[in-house]
Parts: sequence; structure tokens; C-alpha cells
Amino acid sequence: MPTFRQWIKSSIGIISAVWIAAAGLAPDSASAADKVTVFAAASLKDALDAANAAWAKESGKEAVASYAASGALAKQIENAAPADVFISADLNWMDYVAGKKLIKDDTRSNLLGNRLVLVAAKDNAKPVDIKQGFDLSGLIGDGRLAMGEPKSVPAGKYGQTALDKLGIWKSVEPKAAYAESVRAALALVSRGEAPYGIVYQTDAAADKGVAIVGTFPADSHPPIIYPIALLAESKNPDASAYLDFLKSDKAAPFFTQQGFTVLK
Repeated sequence: MPTFRQWIKSSIGIISAVWIAAAGLAPDSASAADKVTVFAAASLKDALDAANAAWAKESGKEAVASYAASGALAKQIENAAPADVFISADLNWMDYVAGKKLIKDDTRSNLLGNRLVLVAAKDNAKPVDIKQGFDLSGLIGDGRLAMGEPKSVPAGKYGQTALDKLGIWKSVEPKAAYAESVRAALALVSRGEAPYGIVYQTDAAADKGVAIVGTFPADSHPPIIYPIALLAESKNPDASAYLDFLKSDKAAPFFTQQGFTVLK
């Protein structure tokens, strides 16, 4: 019988394989040459897919998005993966690529904000009062807490910071089931493989199988900000117009409908 560690790696591996296939992290270079290629945080998928469809209808151009954890995308950019636009789920990973001189600094801006929430499968969704010292470990019981890997997934980093600030990280850490993206963590809860998970508010809105049971206090973690920028190596003449569209009032509803805050 496989150990829990083997089981969770297998589950996440399956989720990852499906996610990568759906996201198209390795688009054919010939077919994508005339398209705007966007590396975007996994939590943006539903909103950005809708915005991209609207941009295509308006401009006659096409944007192809590759979704993954911000850290994984930043490393791909560092390793010269071809892309035109980067949208990170936190400031640190954008700072990382900026420090490597991999973005056009004058195009960088803060696009969106988000909230950190605790989710459970819908049939087990009882409200939780998230406050200093609350007994999350007791709620989890013998199960696991699904969350992004803090070293590469911003939602996981925010989650660890919040739990630490609330004084319960040490009791919860042994029960953490780390996933390679926030959507992979969400899937573990939706499929009933973890009773609770820490994700963004927007992720919870995208999965009918889960419900928000509590929202983390805003002062328990740094503000959740999604910066956007053109990449230094982009030669696509449409990339700048695409970036402007995402920052426009026309695109704002696609993000707010999913629960994002549009930053001006």
C-alpha cells in the first residue's frame, strides 16, 4: 500500500499533467510565433481566458496563455522560455525577473488584487472563524491541509505567513499537503482528498465543488498583488496593445466578475 507521501505526489502529478496539457506550457513555436504569449499565474485562468477571448474579438489578434505557479513561470523566463507578457501572483517573483533584467521596467504595473481564503468541499462547508490561535489543526483532524508549495507558489507563501501570524503554523505544518500550483491545491479539496485548503477567493469562485468557509484577515499577510510587465526579449508588435487592453476598463469586468480587485 502506498504511503501518504507517495499518494499525494501521485495525485499532484496527475493534476499537474492534466493542467499542463490544458494550459499548453509548451506551445508549438511555429504556430505561436504571431500570437502574444502570456505567462500567467494559475489563479488567473478563468478571468484571463475570458479577457483573451474579448481581445481576440476586438483586435483580430490572439493571445495564448500558459498557466502555472508564478515561481515556475519566473524560472522558465530565466531559462529563456519564449513569452511576451508575465503576470505574477505576487511582487516577489516579478522582482526576481526584474532583477535579472528580463522585463521592460517601464511597462511594469500592479494589475490586480485578491484575497486569501479557507475552502472546504461543499458538503462539508461549515463557517470557520479565522482569528488568532483558532484550532485549524483540530478541524483538519486526520486529514491534510491543501496549499501551494510556499517556495514557488505565492498563495502557499501567503498561507504560511498568515498561519504563522495567527500563531498556528507549527501545529498545522505537519498536516500540510503541498501542491505545485494554487489550482492543484484547490483540486485536492474539490475531489475530497483534503478536507480544507488555502487558496485565493477567485479560485474558490471557479470551482463549484468547494465553498469558502472563512477569509483570512488582511493584516495576517502582505497585500496580494498581481503585477504585469512586458518581457525584455519580446519582439511581438502586438504585445504592448495587449497589455494596454488588460489594464483598460474594457477588461476590468472579466477580472471583477471572478472576485479580483482591479488596481488603478
